[in-house]
Amino acid sequence: MANRRFEMHEYRQILVRLRLGDSDRDISRTGLMGRRKAGQVREVAQAHGWLDVGQALPDDAALARVLSRPRQRPQTTSQVAPFEADVRKWVKAGIQGTTIHDALQRKHGFTGSYSAVRRFIQSLHLNDPKATTILEFEPGDTAQVDFGRGPTIIDVDTGEIIKTWIFVMVLAWSRHMYAELVLDQKIPTWLGCHRRAFEWFGGVPARVMLDNLKTAITKACYYDPAVQRSYAECAEGYGFRLAPNPVRQPQMKGRVESGVKYVAKAFVPLRDFRNMADGNAQLRQWLLGPAGNRIHGSTRERPLTRFTETERYVLRPLPPAPVELVQWAKVKLHGDCHVQFQQVLYSAPYTLVRQELWLRASETTVRLFRKHELVATHPRLTRRGARSTCDGHLPPEAQAFKMQDPQWCLKQAERVGPHCHELVQALFAHRVLDNLRAAQGVVGLARSYGSQRLEAACQRALAFDSPKRRTVKTILDKGLDFEPLPETTPAPLSGPYTGQGRYCRDTTDFFGTTHSN
Repeated sequence: MANRRFEMHEYRQILVRLRLGDSDRDISRTGLMGRRKAGQVREVAQAHGWLDVGQALPDDAALARVLSRPRQRPQTTSQVAPFEADVRKWVKAGIQGTTIHDALQRKHGFTGSYSAVRRFIQSLHLNDPKATTILEFEPGDTAQVDFGRGPTIIDVDTGEIIKTWIFVMVLAWSRHMYAELVLDQKIPTWLGCHRRAFEWFGGVPARVMLDNLKTAITKACYYDPAVQRSYAECAEGYGFRLAPNPVRQPQMKGRVESGVKYVAKAFVPLRDFRNMADGNAQLRQWLLGPAGNRIHGSTRERPLTRFTETERYVLRPLPPAPVELVQWAKVKLHGDCHVQFQQVLYSAPYTLVRQELWLRASETTVRLFRKHELVATHPRLTRRGARSTCDGHLPPEAQAFKMQDPQWCLKQAERVGPHCHELVQALFAHRVLDNLRAAQGVVGLARSYGSQRLEAACQRALAFDSPKRRTVKTILDKGLDFEPLPETTPAPLSGPYTGQGRYCRDTTDFFGTTHSN
């Protein structure tokens, strides 16, 4: 009892008994205070006139000024004091005390105990708890969103090992929530989860509180955060405002932080999932069952009851048509007049080569903008390596080459004449060369020399069995198409055919003269 510290209300009880005439021994028998200590209190009370029943008892502050004595601790220097700078730095870095103790032993030959290190760290007051404020929200005002680590699922059909994430959105007032197992945290997943969450609630909250993840906030800033363009368009379509937390202050959205932990600890363990679809089906049943009907630790009510009776009626209505979820991305137009987005190529006008463009991809279309001007529109392709090309986006020479295919060349040659058409057919019939450029060159000569001369030149080239563009061009350059063609009719034979070749010998020449008997 000698070292016991008494509170002021205990001293007041002793003073009351002393006023009633109790002796020090009587007070000791009650167990309130020892006889020696009671005697000391009696002396102090008599000196200050506290035993006078005609006066009111002093308040606790007056008693404390007289009876409280600060403990006098011996003034000793800690063994850790010489290493204060290092210890401060390590504590601010979040290193625990045992690790600091080990480091002091290794680096400085410290011989003190861990308790000495712990007491010294406490004396620095670097980890004093900070006071916080509970945020209050009105019904329908705010939803909080976050991702958490999900279960690893082994697909029973394919055997694939699937690592998942859990998307969670919690209505801040009712604590009713939506959760979904997803494969990643990319922009399409993020936006799609928002759409399904709003449809789950049947309405849209006025604000969405979130962390500074890259799919939502491209530049984290306390005063002027920059919102990802795709997410900003989604917020504009649904009519909610974004409220990103300050950097490294996740406690400001503590309700979804708790929601993520609750899903991870109450739903995920001891469950078997056949695949992603089965996992999400079980999750939805759990949200409407145990999770929605539990007694919440803060509200002391069921989240689903608070939602269905109050909050669902004050949420903003969903748009008449589902909001188009789009992705915005900055892309560069390469020298082949195409940009690349998700391993698919889309063309844009060749005049914008090497410039940066804005790409807007919806579920069905891809649009390209130069600043605010629409420069190209394509259907959305999903197969990797696919390409969507508009011929009008290519340079003129490339457009001409692409448009002048073999069928075009044959039609142009037929317009020139039958010999030109026959020559172009001969070019395409080559067994080795692809003579498309040669055929384009032949029919193109009509622009310089006219169709009549080209037809005559082709006839002369065929007569000499040389169906080549170079031959036709040489004939036209030298004006040989004006000269008569050589005689190609074969000369008649000198006599009737006797059935014997010119160089054949008679069989009698091989066997000699026949002798008669």
